[in-house]
Amino acid sequence: MKRSKFAVVVLGLVMVFLYLPIVVLVANSFNEAKFGGEWAGFTFKWYKALFSSQNHAIWEAFQRSIIVATFATFASCVIGTTAAVALHRWKGRLQSIHYGLIYTPLVMPEILMGISLLMMFTAAGIGCGLTTIWIAHTTFCVSYVAMTVLARLQDFDDRITEAAYDLGAGPFYAFFHVVLPILLPGIVAGGLLAFTLSIDDFVITFFVTGPGADTLPLKIYSMIKHSRQMPVINSLSTLMLLMTCLLVAASRLVANRRRRVRTR
Repeated sequence: MKRSKFAVVVLGLVMVFLYLPIVVLVANSFNEAKFGGEWAGFTFKWYKALFSSQNHAIWEAFQRSIIVATFATFASCVIGTTAAVALHRWKGRLQSIHYGLIYTPLVMPEILMGISLLMMFTAAGIGCGLTTIWIAHTTFCVSYVAMTVLARLQDFDDRITEAAYDLGAGPFYAFFHVVLPILLPGIVAGGLLAFTLSIDDFVITFFVTGPGADTLPLKIYSMIKHSRQMPVINSLSTLMLLMTCLLVAASRLVANRRRRVRTR
């Protein structure tokens, strides 16, 4: 079958559109010039500036982002998995409402969710800070975890659980030793998605943050508007990109090794 030239051209344009900005960002992180309009020579000074005491606030914001994302991921995995199992096992009008509540955050505009959460915290007299950011991130991450685990449950054979009951297993033992290992790939996938969304979120975090609780996206935004060391952002973004690529490569390596072991 002859390959269409039009499809190849469209694919090339899409790849350029997606990855050319990333290439420019990485190149500018080594650019001597402060602004990316011209190339003034190769340098590592922006990486040195990133790790200097002058930009210590960046790493504090990064640490806050990691803490919030970790706790939000854990909470959303527990709540989302429980919601997915409940939606799979029980049917009815109440479960239809439950499904609607889980699905709504996926299609709701982030600015609307941020404003509504801010109004709720204000009405409850809760001061905005890391706790409110964690609650807000858990709120929208639960939906992604629940949908991912629910997709995993579509192919789940309930007869496995019934067989465990017949062999004398109780509900808790059957869940933690039979159901949970089968759902674990879906939970891990949902958790990784939740962690990525949490550490990357800006709009909702912008509404529910408080003094001294800026996360990394908020810190980068403030640096773009006020900082004179804008190329430091390029260096930070390049390091985050490198870390992401290493994690993906490591996960692929582990998956390939497991596949080879199974085929032996």
